[in-house]
Amino acid sequence: MKILLIALLGLGIISQTLPETSLTNANVAAMPADTTKKDPETGLIVDENLYMVKAQCTNCHSTKLIIANRFTRDGWKQKIRWMQANHNLWELGDAEKPVLDYLEKNYSPTASVARRAPLKDIKWYKLDQN
Repeated sequence: MKILLIALLGLGIISQTLPETSLTNANVAAMPADTTKKDPETGLIVDENLYMVKAQCTNCHSTKLIIANRFTRDGWKQKIRWMQANHNLWELGDAEKPVLDYLEKNYSPTASVARRAPLKDIKWYKLDQN
C-alpha cells in the first residue's frame, strides 16, 4: 500500500486532492521575484537584440526551445553550426553577433542552485520502537 501511495504521488494523481500548504511570509520573502520583462508574443526576455533572434530563430522552431536551454556563448555557437550543418540553417552573417550576444546575456548557464542548502548541526534522536 505504501508503494502504491508513493507511486500515485509521483504521478500526481492524488496530489490534487491533498490540501495545499500555505506560504508563510518567510517562504514568500525567500522566493526571488521574476521581474524580467518578457515579450508577450514569444516569451523571450526583452532586449535590444530580441528582434534579431526572432528574425533568425523563430522561422524554424519555437522559442520554447531557446527558453528551455542554457548554453555558454560557445555552446550557442556550436548549436548554430549544428543547425547549419544538419538542418539547412542559413549563414547568419552580420546577424550572428547580435544573436549570440542576446543568447549569452539572457540564456547562459546560471549559478543558482535548485536544491536547498545541506542541513547542518543535525541533532539525531532515537525513535521508540513500541
